[in-house]
Amino acid sequence: QVQLVESGGGLVQPGGSLRLSCTTSRSLFSINHMGWYRQAPGKERELVVSFTAGGDTNFADSVKGRFTASRDIAKRTVYLQMNNLKPEDTAVYLCRAILGQQIYWGQGTQVTVSS
Repeated sequence: QVQLVESGGGLVQPGGSLRLSCTTSRSLFSINHMGWYRQAPGKERELVVSFTAGGDTNFADSVKGRFTASRDIAKRTVYLQMNNLKPEDTAVYLCRAILGQQIYWGQGTQVTVSS
């Protein structure tokens, strides 16, 4: 099993930045695949960025050039740096991990982009 705890959400004006964190209960190397997803009201959950165990990333087209991702192995944490935020980025952002054939989700953190 793995527990995921997200933090860093909040209210930000358009053009602003936020950094989200997802801390895991086990080594990142032991997790096959991690990702950040988001879900806006009335919309389906969508992938923002995925990480392989080796650290390779794959971003959704809607966030390329604005969002970056990184990880701190020692802290067992993955980060999502979000720059030039737009109102359409407003959503609950969730961290996901795949361990074996099991999928785990964090509780989510709200990001609201509004003036």
